[in-house]
Amino acid sequence: MNRKLFLLLVIMVLLSAGCTMAPTYTRPDTPVPSEWPKGEAYPQIKTDTSGQTASELSWKEFTADDRLQKVIEIALTNNRDLRVAALNVEKAKATYGIGLTSLLPTVNALGSLSKAGVPADLSQSGSAMTSERYDASIGITSWEVDFFGRIRSLKDKAMEEFMATDQARLSTQIMLISSVTQAYLALAANREALHLVSKTLEAQEDSFKLVQKRYDVGLISELDLRQAQSQVDVARGDVAYYTQLMAQAENALNLLVASPIPQDLLPGNLSSVSPPREISAGLSSELLLNRPDILTAEHQLKAAYANIGAARAAFFPRIILTGAAGTASVELSGLFKDGSFAWSFLPQIIVPIFDARTWFAYKVTKVDREIAVAQYEKSIQDAFREVADALAVKGTVDRQINAQKSLVDALSVTYRLSLRRYEKGIDSYLSVLDAQRSLYGAQKGLIALHLARLNNKVALYKALGGGYR
Repeated sequence: MNRKLFLLLVIMVLLSAGCTMAPTYTRPDTPVPSEWPKGEAYPQIKTDTSGQTASELSWKEFTADDRLQKVIEIALTNNRDLRVAALNVEKAKATYGIGLTSLLPTVNALGSLSKAGVPADLSQSGSAMTSERYDASIGITSWEVDFFGRIRSLKDKAMEEFMATDQARLSTQIMLISSVTQAYLALAANREALHLVSKTLEAQEDSFKLVQKRYDVGLISELDLRQAQSQVDVARGDVAYYTQLMAQAENALNLLVASPIPQDLLPGNLSSVSPPREISAGLSSELLLNRPDILTAEHQLKAAYANIGAARAAFFPRIILTGAAGTASVELSGLFKDGSFAWSFLPQIIVPIFDARTWFAYKVTKVDREIAVAQYEKSIQDAFREVADALAVKGTVDRQINAQKSLVDALSVTYRLSLRRYEKGIDSYLSVLDAQRSLYGAQKGLIALHLARLNNKVALYKALGGGYR
């Protein structure tokens, strides 16, 4: 027993002396400006930093609409992409567990029986015989003492890959929440547009009936009649088109949620949806470093550093221990009798002399690190571009909406005046037709701008790393 204790102490000393040969990790410099873009297209940056950042603002606080929140909750429960991402986290966690336990010895209980026929000329008794041996022991088989940190580096690599997978799950959740929100808003906009074109169709049909009566009594030409009919046909086509878009938007939303959505949770139009909360991008672009997708890339970079340590350790000797302790006897009944104790201890050291594959493997790990650095930097650049684009929309969309509202008001007056002049015989129906087309297009454009403004709030929230709380 004293020998076992001594052996255990020696092993513990060896383990405590183990080190990792991975290079020290240093975060690469951020390859984007420290401040957000400034100019005519961008909103004025607020100097008040007391508010919550997007990553600190939960998605329930951001999405103020109660029905939308219920739809998002259903999606978070049912969506298959998010479910796969969560399972990938569990898989990575188990892989890390394998790497962690690789540092520990594997203890097995062994039992064996061996029989051999011994010829007479080899037998000590001078006659042929059958030899038997029974063994029962507990032993450690081929345990590598991680003196140079090879297994430890592989364990660190598995841990970083697990952390990267967990951040990837958060990225998937952010993408899901933003996609559901934007699909919900698109459905609301399509319903509002369908209502507009339906009302337009009714107005066009009423106008056509009046034009038909004027044509029947010979007050107008057939050209005016056909022009009025063309507007009715255009409106009918638009009704069918927006009915199709509304159905497709509902199908897209059902796919994201992974189940049919109750009708009472669907929006009536854009004005019936409580708009998402206004957020600020803050003063510094360093907030991007907390985005889950960027953290994913950084953990993958750290994993590449750890892999270099494992490749370096391959150039150094490996110490492998094999040992067992138990009983042995020529008879089964004698296994546990006094004097049957048996043990074995087989240390082994493997010293690499020449293996060209080791050098190339080491070179591969260094190239992998450079690739990971480039991917990390690219993810930051992509994130900066997303935020900058969202800020450009935020700084200009309100001006566009105001201009579009003014245009709609002006065209509404133009249409009324054109219609009166036509009814009095001052102008042709072509003037009314042009005014109708312009007003109709401006009204649809205003709906699109309202949708763009709401969608941009979602895009900015997502780009700043919000949505995983």
